[in-house]
Amino acid sequence: MSDHKAAAAAKNLSGKVAAVRAEVCALHAELTRYGLVVWTAGNVSARVQGEELMVIKPSGLAYAELTPESMVVTDLFGTPAAGDWGNPTFAPSSDTAAHAYVYRHMPEVGGVVHTHSTYATAWAARGEAIPCVLTMMGDEFGGDIPVGPFALIGDDSIGQGIVETLRDSKSPAVLMKNHGPFTIGRDARAAVKAAVMCEEVAKTVHVSRQLGEPLPIDPALIASLHDRYQNVYGQ
Repeated sequence: MSDHKAAAAAKNLSGKVAAVRAEVCALHAELTRYGLVVWTAGNVSARVQGEELMVIKPSGLAYAELTPESMVVTDLFGTPAAGDWGNPTFAPSSDTAAHAYVYRHMPEVGGVVHTHSTYATAWAARGEAIPCVLTMMGDEFGGDIPVGPFALIGDDSIGQGIVETLRDSKSPAVLMKNHGPFTIGRDARAAVKAAVMCEEVAKTVHVSRQLGEPLPIDPALIASLHDRYQNVYGQ
């Protein structure tokens, strides 16, 4: 590759990374807006499309202090990237290995979100799937929100559990046992939406159970709801 082409490629990559950093930073504000996180818990990540890179929240940094420049770029094994757009100042989230594992094994996924939102995490603490008893659940999740296995933070064990649980599921959300929800999407914004919706239905189904036993929806109708919402609904 000529020096001119190499410089152009580097400039293009730098621009792509900067755009993803800005998007990921902005999406973290949605987690606080919807009350899905407290203190420094939770994270959003996004794949840098066409590259073996991802962008994720720095570890232990308060949401009010986040900037596009503080977002950390890593490879798809969670190793911080080098280069002019690398960020040696901040360590990546402690969930980075889990996010990276998802990107390596689910190429269709462009964004991953983790929260400790109250109601979804309460279901995770019970190790119980959220049953599909709402049309909203049929629309967004295509059925129950499943439970993933218990796994410790620090390596890619959580990522393995996410992939094992969601690979053959229509649901973009999984309740990791005794931990909390993780959501995936075609991009980071879709994953954030799934996290918001997951908490909403977790709360509603919980309240419904206080009043009595929620009524199940016929699986054929769930499939119809999901197909319409995913392929027809909206602009």
